[in-house]
Amino acid sequence: MRIVSIGGGPAGLYAAILLKKDDPTREVVVHERNRADDTFGFGVVFSDATMDNLRQADAPTYDAIVAALAHWDDIDIHYRGEVITSTGHGFSGMSRIRLLNILQDRCRELGVRMHFESEVGSVAEVGEADLILAADGVNSRVRSEFADDFGTALDLRPNRFVWLGTDRVFDAFTFYFKNDEHGLWRVHAYQYEEGHSTFIVECTEDTWRSAGLQDASEAHTAAFCEALFADELDGARLICNRSVWRRFPIVRTRRWSRGNVVLLGDAAHTAHFSIGSGTRLALEDVIALVDQIRAQPDVPSALAAYEESHRKEVESLQRAAQASLEWFEATERYMAQHPTQFAFNLLTRSLRIDHQNLKVRDPAFIARVDDWFAGEAERQSGRTLPRPAPPPLLTPFRLRGMTLDNRVVVSPMCQYQATDGRVDDWHLVHYGSRAVGGAGLIYAEMTNVSAEARITPGCAGLYRPDHVDAWRRVVDFVHGRSQAKIAMQLGHAGRKAATCRPWEGEGSDAPLEEGEWPILAPSPIPWRPPNQVPREMTRADMDAVIADYQRAAGYAMDAGFDLLEIHFAHGYLLGTFISPLTNDRTDAYGGSLDARMRFPLEVFDACRAIWPEDRPMSVRISAVDWAPGGMGPGDAVEVARHLESHGCDIVDVSAGQTVAHQRPRYGRQFQTPFSDRIRQELGIHTMAVGNISSYMDVNAILAAGRADLCLLARAHLWDPYWTRHAAFAAGAPLPWPDSYRSLDRYTPRFE
Repeated sequence: MRIVSIGGGPAGLYAAILLKKDDPTREVVVHERNRADDTFGFGVVFSDATMDNLRQADAPTYDAIVAALAHWDDIDIHYRGEVITSTGHGFSGMSRIRLLNILQDRCRELGVRMHFESEVGSVAEVGEADLILAADGVNSRVRSEFADDFGTALDLRPNRFVWLGTDRVFDAFTFYFKNDEHGLWRVHAYQYEEGHSTFIVECTEDTWRSAGLQDASEAHTAAFCEALFADELDGARLICNRSVWRRFPIVRTRRWSRGNVVLLGDAAHTAHFSIGSGTRLALEDVIALVDQIRAQPDVPSALAAYEESHRKEVESLQRAAQASLEWFEATERYMAQHPTQFAFNLLTRSLRIDHQNLKVRDPAFIARVDDWFAGEAERQSGRTLPRPAPPPLLTPFRLRGMTLDNRVVVSPMCQYQATDGRVDDWHLVHYGSRAVGGAGLIYAEMTNVSAEARITPGCAGLYRPDHVDAWRRVVDFVHGRSQAKIAMQLGHAGRKAATCRPWEGEGSDAPLEEGEWPILAPSPIPWRPPNQVPREMTRADMDAVIADYQRAAGYAMDAGFDLLEIHFAHGYLLGTFISPLTNDRTDAYGGSLDARMRFPLEVFDACRAIWPEDRPMSVRISAVDWAPGGMGPGDAVEVARHLESHGCDIVDVSAGQTVAHQRPRYGRQFQTPFSDRIRQELGIHTMAVGNISSYMDVNAILAAGRADLCLLARAHLWDPYWTRHAAFAAGAPLPWPDSYRSLDRYTPRFE
């Protein structure tokens, strides 16, 4: 078997090692365009978990790497004159050139043939091979040669960074955040060998240009950074090695293989240096690929199995790296945070480390975080909390005259069980069980302001007096049998109205086969081709809808709800006014965002006018449309700015569902960044929602300041007692209702 690696970086060399070790009869050849001792940058970083994988894959390589490592457990964060330290992180650094030398030596030992300064312009130049490894980096020629097959997406990020070295030794992974007259500068620094450290300087494009670094030579860059960080370097010098200012390229490919050619490492995918993942990911690729070559009967089967088994892991790491790089791109928005919160925010930025994970690594640091957060909650709510402090999710929160016992919220979830809009025993049990389950706030499902406003015939309504009586029964149970508060969410389905219950039609939002009613929207654009074309709303229609909302708000007040939310999201009526994808009006209610917001704000104002002054109001928004030409994160900030100026107390930040052709970027807490941005840029209270499933997620979101409340939907369908179970797991169990007091003598078992 003949194997050729195009590229002699860590991925190509390590693949050659493992493949030759597995079968010494294989002919393994490596072609590298650079000299053997020529590489970009200074150090590479490995986690303890990666080191364990390397140990199992090839012990001699592992032993040589371990002998060259500089290990640290601490992260030092220099911020606003303080140094905040967190321990227990378990990372190691080493010289990149030393790593290459180790891999090259092992290749020679095993009989791998290496050709340096050997430029390969085309796959055809390497001759016949059973397997070709395209390990030729970010600017892969192989990937470009077969661009249509691999389907590459390249995203060149906006920040500028330069990779420098220094003879200043850092005992911890160190972050500096420093302002000068040009803007904010970030430094990522770590030791990679005895006497030397990597020193990466990062800033925004505006800061870089303001400092006049567009045409800076390596010497000019080093001199500028030495002067800027003179105190931090403490007399040490900066060293250059291709140290030019760059923008980080995010590479994603639709496929990793074509015939007998497979992409490895940066040729297939990149992940930002702020989580130290590039070299690690390349070596993990190799281990996963070789595992499949061992397991499968032939190369095509191995390449298919490799991608199927390994892609999810890679995409998960890329999402974490994306979250991390976006944090550093927008660090300016966090510079007003308290040092304790800022440090926690930085440490949890990738979403791979959370509150509980940090508690295991560094309990003293998390005790500091919890104590600080509890103090802020005491000042905000007027309540006193015990010490040691409870975790953030169990702290109180006040909006106007409503104070919640904790920050966990049951998200509104349509039940489709109402009869002519009237809720019944199903709803009493549904909401009542979640109230007893310990949540601080319970949301009623989207409740429609007229019969024509319903999504389906089974949707709840609040447009007749008997609806008030039915809802009051639910509200009275929640207030009388739990400590929870309960919110009403009012909505109008607009162009999504007159559809089947989800389990009845052909797909979601399928039109009714019989009993359909006329629907309306800002513009005559159907949800999907099978759905009705809505009637474009006239001024008279708008007035009627405003009257419906105001009547429903009055009914919600009569039923005793503690908070009123108006639904501006998810492609329903008010949301379709806001999105340019669903509003092509040419009158005063279309065009600019200000104009598109006009009618939704008229509805909000009408409800606020009659809603009691001591009761809060919220609005759910779709922060982004996930579709070209639609709403983006910056637009969401402007929507929230409008809402704040009209007296909205808290913004419920969701996303998408505006158009059927959306392409969401799903993942852990995938909508939380939109809440975070609104909260940081405007200072308005926000709620986070979307794939928040664990109490660790909730604590991390709250402690980092990404939201004030966390909404959980499916987690509460799965477990009505989610909050009680989360409190128990966090070591701060909630008191049980009197009828359940026997549980004080019960110890649950989870195995």
